[in-house]
Amino acid sequence: MISRIRNFIRLTHASRITRRYFVTNGFDGALTMLGLNMGFYYQGEIDADVALGACFATAVALMMSGLSSAYISETAERRKELGDLEHAMVEDMEESDHGDAARLVPYLIALVNGLSPFLISLLIISPLWLSINGIDLPLHPIEAALILSFIMIFLLGLYSSRISGQFWLWTGIRALIVAMITSWIIWLVR
Repeated sequence: MISRIRNFIRLTHASRITRRYFVTNGFDGALTMLGLNMGFYYQGEIDADVALGACFATAVALMMSGLSSAYISETAERRKELGDLEHAMVEDMEESDHGDAARLVPYLIALVNGLSPFLISLLIISPLWLSINGIDLPLHPIEAALILSFIMIFLLGLYSSRISGQFWLWTGIRALIVAMITSWIIWLVR
């Protein structure tokens, strides 16, 4: 099964799309958690239960948005590509590897698109969960979540450097600059 999936990804050139969706939606998840936790931080004392509930609900919404939007758009794109190929080949390709790929690849891309912001968000809000479950942290849980947000954003920048071949430190710093500008805007409008 794994070799068939690899073949479908190769046939459809889906690896580029999944990498792009992983970074884009992972960045969305990290910046969204940064924004929520910056809001909680500036609000002052907020119950960790409330912060965790809001962050978790947002992470679920990001996941569902990523899953559904990617599935809908990728299904349409894959059906169009299959139709174009059938037209060029003057042959029905529904039962071929191309037809199977047109049906399966949207699910794979949707999973990456939905799970990347969700899993990154869960990692970022883990200090809130730990705090609620009685585990003492060296920092306030919201501060720890903020630090994890910056770390994840930097790491996504590093991953982007692997894709683009750019200098790793520059792409990481560039991603951090976006996070700092976001934080600054939140501070301005609070």
